Amino acid sequence: MVTKVLFVCMGNICRSPAAEGVFRRLVEEAGLQDSITTDSAGTQDYHLGDPPDGRAQLVSRKRGYDISQCRARQVTVSDFKEFDLILAMDWENLSYLQQICPKPQQHKLMLLMRFANDYEEATVPDPYYGGLDSFTRMLDYLEDACQGVFEIISKRVKQYQAA
Repeated sequence: MVTKVLFVCMGNICRSPAAEGVFRRLVEEAGLQDSITTDSAGTQDYHLGDPPDGRAQLVSRKRGYDISQCRARQVTVSDFKEFDLILAMDWENLSYLQQICPKPQQHKLMLLMRFANDYEEATVPDPYYGGLDSFTRMLDYLEDACQGVFEIISKRVKQYQAA
C-alpha cells in the first residue's frame, strides 16, 4: 500500500513545491519512500514547466531542501483518483479544487494548515509578491504542517506494515 500526497497552490512555483520538498525529506529520513510518495501542482497554468521561484529555492536550500528538480504543472482530473490526500495552501485554491473534483474524491481535499501544530493560521499566505521574509514565513508554516501530515500518515503506514 502506497499513500500519495499532493500539495496544491496557485502557480506551483512557491508554496506547493516547497511543501513537496519538506515532505519528501521527512519521508526519506524515515526510510518510507516505498510507502509514501508526494508531488505538487497548481490550480492555474501560469508557470507550466517552470522551476520553483528562485526565492523559494533559496530559503528551501538554506534549510536543506532541494526543490530545484520540481517543475510547475496544473492539477488534472486524474490527480483526484491517483492521490489519497490533496492539500491546498489557501481557501481560494481549496475552493477551486472542490469545484473540479469529482464527488467521490471530495473527502481527499483539505487545507494543509489543518495539520499544523505550532501555528494557528488557517492558510499558507502566497509569498510571491513579498520579500524573502515572506518566503521564510512560508517555509516555517510548511515545515510545521508537513510534520503534522507526516506524523499521521507514517503512523498509519507503520500500523499497516505491522499487520
